[in-house]
Amino acid sequence: MFRFETGAYFWLLLLIPLLIFYYLRYLSWRKKSVRRLGNEAIVGQLLPTPIPGRSTTKMVLSMLAIVSAIFGLVNLQAGDQSSSVMRKGVDVVFAIDVSKSMLAKDISPDRLSRAKLLVQSMLNKMSNDKVGLVLFAGRAYLQSPLTMDYGTIKMLLNTTNTSSAPTQGTVLSDAIAMSQEAFDKRDRKFKTIVLISDGEDHDEKAVELAQQAAEDGIIIHTIGIGSPNGAPIFDPETGSNKLDENGQQVITKLNEAVLKEVAEAGKGTYQLLANNNQAVTNLSNEIAKMESRNMGANMFLHYKSYYQYFLLFSLVLILVNVFIPGTRKVKLQLV
Repeated sequence: MFRFETGAYFWLLLLIPLLIFYYLRYLSWRKKSVRRLGNEAIVGQLLPTPIPGRSTTKMVLSMLAIVSAIFGLVNLQAGDQSSSVMRKGVDVVFAIDVSKSMLAKDISPDRLSRAKLLVQSMLNKMSNDKVGLVLFAGRAYLQSPLTMDYGTIKMLLNTTNTSSAPTQGTVLSDAIAMSQEAFDKRDRKFKTIVLISDGEDHDEKAVELAQQAAEDGIIIHTIGIGSPNGAPIFDPETGSNKLDENGQQVITKLNEAVLKEVAEAGKGTYQLLANNNQAVTNLSNEIAKMESRNMGANMFLHYKSYYQYFLLFSLVLILVNVFIPGTRKVKLQLV
């Protein structure tokens, strides 16, 4: 099996007709210039005389050298051996709170940005797990079903903001229910939900739904984000902190109690997001403890590169071109 590793370099082949065009223009210009100097026979005795056909030969060699160099850049490869690696993993749904309270800056730069960074860091450590994404506030929305395309999840995270869920609030139960829908109901294991929220304005059904999820084999880990002491909510529309109807700053506080209850009911763990790296390590360790399932086999085909032969051939053509004379000197005959 053959392939070109960096086929984009083939666009450089468009230079060939362009160079040929300018070469022909040069020959035409040179011929006209000689005529303007005077009698061609006399001028020819004063200038180096081109060897018939030699100029075309050197041009062809130059073009071949460029083409060969381009083929070296695209790197022709041939598959010489293959191997198979069995993949094992679990299904993970990240549920992120995108309510307005997540704009509080009690954790830098703000709660929502740190939540997104946590998920991105987790994705960087994953390889064989299927991942889904749920965003929630007053309602929950499935942004991505379970997939191994981590690039798509990261792209969705980049566009995530508090407008991603129009209905405000913090309905943890809806987030759990929507996350459950993303899983294959035929499996009663290999499934986990990572719920990231400040837990404020929660509903009372969250713990009950977490227990039901655990009965279905779904483990729920919760991540508390923010400060229990509270912080004002930054309003990006006004560029200042949000005020209530009495002109007082609206303070949002992390509700650790409900997040701990949900994690306990979901047979998972709770942790306060303070250090991103530590949180990622703890989560990764918890997921690694889970029983994993076969996710299929990956076939890897090993390739041998041949770019060096094209580059060597290009170098040889250049050297040959350099040492081939294009003109010969003509002795001036004095009368």
